[in-house]
Amino acid sequence: MLKTLLALLSGVIFGLGLIVAGMANPAKVLAFLDVTGAWDPSLALVMAGAIAVAAPAFLWARRRERSLLGETLQIPAAGRLDRRLLAGSVLFGIGWGIAGICPGPAWVLAGAEISRVWPFLLAMLAGMALYDVIMRRRRTCR
Repeated sequence: MLKTLLALLSGVIFGLGLIVAGMANPAKVLAFLDVTGAWDPSLALVMAGAIAVAAPAFLWARRRERSLLGETLQIPAAGRLDRRLLAGSVLFGIGWGIAGICPGPAWVLAGAEISRVWPFLLAMLAGMALYDVIMRRRRTCR
């Protein structure tokens, strides 16, 4: 029960952070991506702040096998760039650039009952399901 409550609290804090930072505002995100027009660099400061907070936490976590709540930590090992990572990054960037929304803020917008986010969420979930189907087929064809 404690783990569930802490997960909920973490999600709420994360969602509030996205709202306060403006990352749940598609117009602000698109202004950040418009580097040749009316560029708004404020989200770069948000990202720099997030990296400054997360980097020490990841360094600390890499030296541990378990989380503070006793769960096994699963931190990916650094590896080389491959086609799947590059393709996923390109698709993510295209979706972010077209919609001005990325997955975390999309759920925040859905929670705020902003109806224009639903086509994005449905497309995102369909893409995840399609990826799952393709990966299962690839495993069974080997």
